[in-house]
Amino acid sequence: MGCYKYMEELWRHKQSDALRFLLRVRAWEYRQRNRITKLSRPTRTDKAHRLGYKSKQGYVVVRCAVRRGGRKRQNHRGMVWGKPKHQGINHLKFERNLQSVAEEKVGRKYANLRVLNSYWVNQDATMKYYEIILVDPSHAKIRNDPRINWIVNPVHKHRECRGLTSAGRKSRGLRKKGHRANGIKGGSYRAAWLNRNVTKLKRYR
Repeated sequence: MGCYKYMEELWRHKQSDALRFLLRVRAWEYRQRNRITKLSRPTRTDKAHRLGYKSKQGYVVVRCAVRRGGRKRQNHRGMVWGKPKHQGINHLKFERNLQSVAEEKVGRKYANLRVLNSYWVNQDATMKYYEIILVDPSHAKIRNDPRINWIVNPVHKHRECRGLTSAGRKSRGLRKKGHRANGIKGGSYRAAWLNRNVTKLKRYR
C-alpha cells in the first residue's frame, strides 16, 4: 500500500486514540484562529488530491469555520404576523448543508478565485471546519493545464453559490444514478416534474 492509502485508513478510524487526540488539539488551535484562514498546505493531503488538488502554483487551500445547528428564523421578537402554520421560529433547518455554506463564505471572500471542491477536517460542539480548494483562473499554470483549464470558462464563476460543487449538488439531491435518479431526470426534480406534467404537441402530428 502507498502512503496515501495508510493516511486514508487512519482518517477512516476517527475514534482511534491517535486521531481523537489530534482532532482535539487541532480543534483548540482552530478556535484561536480566524474563521477563514489561508493555509500553506492541505491538512488531509490524500483527500485533497482525490478532490482535484495539485501541489503547484494556482491552487490555494483555505480553512473555514461554520457554526453548527439549525437556522433560526429572523423575525423580530419571534413574531410572525401571519397564519399559525408559518409561526415556527426555532426548529427550522437551512436548505443547504454546512459544507456548501463554508464554500460560499470562502467564495465570497476570495472572489477572484474559483471553488473547486471541499472536505471535512474537524468539528467541535459549536463549529464545523472545512478546507476548501480554490483555483486561480488567471494564473498561467492553470490556463495552460488541459486537466483544469475548464474552470477558467466564465460560466464557472461562483459555482459554489449556484449549487454546482459536489456539496451543492448533494443538497440538490443530484448525487444519484440509475433507477434512483428517475425523480431528477433532466437536471433537477423540478425539470423531471415539468417533463411529466406538460403535454408537448408537435405542430405536425
